[in-house]
Amino acid sequence: MVVSFAVANCHGEDAVPGIAKEKPADGPFVKVDDGYMVPYAFRIPGTDKTIDMIPVPGGEFQLGSPEGEVGRREDEGPQITVKVDPMWVAKTEVTWGQYKEYMDLYAIFKDFEADGVRAVNDGNKVDAITAPTELYEPTFTFEYGQDPKQPAVTMTQYSAQQFTKWLSLVSGQQYRLPTEAEWEYAARGGTKTAYSWGDSAGDIDDYAWYFDNADDGQVPVASKKPNPFGLYDMHGNVAEWTVNAYTEDGYAGFADQKDLNAVDVVVWPEFPSPCVLRGGSWEFDAEDLRSSARLASNDEEWKADDPNFPRSPWWLTSDPSRGVGFRVFRSYKPLAQDKITKFWEAQAEDTILDVKSRIEGGRGGMGLVDKDLPKAIEDAKK
Repeated sequence: MVVSFAVANCHGEDAVPGIAKEKPADGPFVKVDDGYMVPYAFRIPGTDKTIDMIPVPGGEFQLGSPEGEVGRREDEGPQITVKVDPMWVAKTEVTWGQYKEYMDLYAIFKDFEADGVRAVNDGNKVDAITAPTELYEPTFTFEYGQDPKQPAVTMTQYSAQQFTKWLSLVSGQQYRLPTEAEWEYAARGGTKTAYSWGDSAGDIDDYAWYFDNADDGQVPVASKKPNPFGLYDMHGNVAEWTVNAYTEDGYAGFADQKDLNAVDVVVWPEFPSPCVLRGGSWEFDAEDLRSSARLASNDEEWKADDPNFPRSPWWLTSDPSRGVGFRVFRSYKPLAQDKITKFWEAQAEDTILDVKSRIEGGRGGMGLVDKDLPKAIEDAKK
């Protein structure tokens, strides 16, 4: 169990968050070319909210579950060997305290639009994001609470992607959702067992919130033990979005390929669903929280109570989406622009068209994001 961290000194314009020049005396670290990857607390510019990032070493692992694993499903194989590069992973799932800062951008962007401030056009649209519309029925999303330390829930994969684009453009660092392979590698924490603590679910109450012990929905993050990498709630609490489309045949499409890198083990979505979530939630049984377990999203069912047409690109309205959240990742080496863009933007044509319809109809908020955005927001409030 990780009990103390050496935190990088990230002050100064040229400092790279999470990189220390000297080897830390204690806490987790990863040796890299330009020093040591260490934990760091990232303050979202313009807010008082922080996200704690933990260094995860690179390595090689078997993606998926072995045939003899208890609870295994066919979509968890065939196992394939995948290389994973060093990365930082958020210590916890994104919380309401963090996500509501993104939600607040909707009203801000609508005000900017009305005032002709920071207008979005074809020339700068690449640096724009959409913000989630105000909740049609907030009692559903917030039924089990909206404590700042609870995981945020009921957002779509697209909305989670746009959240990470906002973090990235406002900070100058690349934050994003993970691929399935990156998520599973982080969840395993170097283990080969069904759960990060072993093959038996016997100790699950020490590490996870799930059906048998979570009576009141999602629970404040980091209230159980972390996995070997120091990451909390990788099993249970809320299921976490990845960028992958769901594939019934698991990893068969990659089985004949060699030298696979986790960032490339992706089937990009052609449709809004099914896409893959990992980790299981407070609503699920123990076997659904295994490191290799996959959950396929279902827009038809998860948006069944959405009265909008088209249905919201940002929000889910029906269970099990109250157990749906996400966590942010950051590669040690930044991804090429064309690749990182795929992590930030919708790939499914139907989602792209739904967003366009909402924006053009005045039912969505879009705004530019850069390092000047916090100052522009501050000025607008004067």
